[in-house]
Amino acid sequence: MGLFSQFCGSAEAQTAGPEVRLAQALPDAPPPRKRPPARLRVTPYYSPDGVYPRYNPGPDAVRECNATYVQEFRPSGTVIVPHMSCYWRRG
Repeated sequence: MGLFSQFCGSAEAQTAGPEVRLAQALPDAPPPRKRPPARLRVTPYYSPDGVYPRYNPGPDAVRECNATYVQEFRPSGTVIVPHMSCYWRRG
């Protein structure tokens, strides 16, 4: 029986050895690195200030606007909505 217990003890030691080495080897491996998504910086050609179209009408230009009511045909029925159109003219 003593001979058998020595054999089992060595078998346990042999199986425990690789498990310990394997467990110790895992933390040493670097974690997989995730790459951040590529980002593109978009900058406008001019600074947006709410004026469209963007051009220089001249030093003495005047903006003229015409406001009217127009009919719009919608699924719920015909409605009347305000409509404004503007343009630049020389002043």
